[in-house]
Amino acid sequence: MVYVTLAGAILAEILGTTSMKYSDGFTKLVPTLITAAGYLVAFVLLAQALKSMPVGTAYAIWSGAGTAAIALIGVVFIGESVTAAKILGLLLVICGVVVLNLGGAH
Repeated sequence: MVYVTLAGAILAEILGTTSMKYSDGFTKLVPTLITAAGYLVAFVLLAQALKSMPVGTAYAIWSGAGTAAIALIGVVFIGESVTAAKILGLLLVICGVVVLNLGGAH
């Protein structure tokens, strides 16, 4: 169940960050409200996950999965460029999360 909670936190953070892009510096009301709600839900769910997960593992998964998803959304939906450095960086983030989950954060 803790991984479902963490997945919810990740999805909420992705929604909040994507909405932030469309808030135009918090000048558009609806994307701004979605950003705030997304981050509120993300932190509440992350806090719940931390009750039964090591903080290093939970935060690595939350931030790593969120970073990878937002980078992918940027490329696929927002038209951001794909570079070798961006791909390498994402692979390193994913590798770091995997290593932490294999026992490095316990």
